[in-house]
Amino acid sequence: MRPRSVMDALRLPPRRFLTSRWPWRALLYLASGGLLGIATGLVLLGLLVGGAALTLCVIGLAGFLAAALSGIVVARIERRRLRLVDDVRLSDPHRRPDRPGLRAWVTTRLWEPATWRELGYTMLMCTALCWLDGMVVALWLYIVGALVGGPIYINDDTPRALPILGAFFGIAFGILLLYPMTAWAAARAAITQAVLGPRMELDAELTEVARSRARLVDAFEVERRRIERDLHDGAQQRLLALSMQLGLARLELPADSPAARSVAQAHDLAKEALGELRELIRGVHPKILSDRGLHAALREVADRAPLPVEVDLALPERLPGAVEACAYFVVVEALANVAKHSAAARARVVASVSAGRLTVQVRDDGRGGADPARGSGLSGLADRVAAAGGTVALASPVGGPTVVHVELPCGL
Repeated sequence: MRPRSVMDALRLPPRRFLTSRWPWRALLYLASGGLLGIATGLVLLGLLVGGAALTLCVIGLAGFLAAALSGIVVARIERRRLRLVDDVRLSDPHRRPDRPGLRAWVTTRLWEPATWRELGYTMLMCTALCWLDGMVVALWLYIVGALVGGPIYINDDTPRALPILGAFFGIAFGILLLYPMTAWAAARAAITQAVLGPRMELDAELTEVARSRARLVDAFEVERRRIERDLHDGAQQRLLALSMQLGLARLELPADSPAARSVAQAHDLAKEALGELRELIRGVHPKILSDRGLHAALREVADRAPLPVEVDLALPERLPGAVEACAYFVVVEALANVAKHSAAARARVVASVSAGRLTVQVRDDGRGGADPARGSGLSGLADRVAAAGGTVALASPVGGPTVVHVELPCGL
C-alpha cells in the first residue's frame, strides 16, 4: 500500500524507504520549518518592539494587534507545509465574518479560540520547534560533510584511499541518519496536527452543533406559537360559544326541571374546561409575553403565585423572543417548585441585562435541600436553559435559602 505520511514510510522495508522521496521530503520539511520559525520570530520581535516604541500613538496598538493575529498567517503556511510529510489536508477553522470590512474581520478573529491557539503554536515554533528543526538538519549535514570531506583537509600527506573510505562511511552513515531525522519530522508533524488539526475540526463541529441547536430552538418556538394561536382562535372560541349557548339555555329552562339541572352541570363543566384551556394556552405561550414583553409577563406571574413574590426587574423594552420565552418559563417553573416543595413564606425574582447577558435569579426563604436528581422540574429547567445557550447555578443548603441563578445570552 502506498504510504500517505512519513510515519507510514518509516514502516516500509529499508530498500523501499531509502529509495522513496519521503526522507528528502522530511529533510525539506525540517529545513523550511527552521527558516520559517526564525523569520517569524524576527517579524514578531519587530512588531512588538515597534508597538512598544509607538505605544503613545495609534500605530503602536496596530503593531501589537498584528502580532496577536500573526498566528493566523503562520498556521495557514503550516497547513500547506504539512503536506510535505503528510497527505492529510487540515481545514481552516475560521468562520466568515458576518459583515464585510477589516474591522468586522479583526473583531471576528479576536473572539475565535482558534486564533489564540494558532498564536500559541506560533510562539512555540519560534522559541523551540524551529531551533530543534534546524539543529537536526544542521547535525545531519555536518556529520555527512565531516565524514565525506574531512579526510581531504586533514593534511596534504593523506593517503589516497582515506578520502574514498571517508566518503563511503559518510554516505552510509548519512543514509542511516535519515531514519532518526525522518522520525523527528513525523513527530514534528504530529505536534502540528495535535495543535492545529483535530481541535480545529472539533471547533467546526461544535459550531455546527450550536447552530443546529439554535435552529431547533427557533423552530420549536415557532411551532409552540402556532399551537397557541390554534388553541386560542379555534378550540377556545368554540368552547366559549358552547358555554354561552348553555348559559342561555339555562336561563330559558325552569329552575326545578330535570333538564335545567343537566344543563347547569354542563354549563359549569364547560366553564371549567374553558378555564383549564386558558391556563393551557398561557402555559404554551402567554399572550402577555408576546404583546408586552418579559417585564409585564414576570409581574403577572408574580401576581398569580400562591405566595408573596417580590419583583426587581431592570430590563430593556424587549429582548429576543426565544430569550424572553426561556426566562419566562424558568421563573414559572422555579416559582412552581417553591410553592410545591419549599414551604417558603416569600420569594424574590431579580432580572437584569448586563454585557449582552440576561441574568435571572429566583430566591425563596424555604427549607432548602433542593436536588435536581429527585425530580424532573429542575432538570427540565436546566435542559431548557442549555438549549438556549445559557447556564444554571443552584444553591440550596438544608435550612435554606434556595437560589436559582440563570444566565442567558441575549445578543444585545
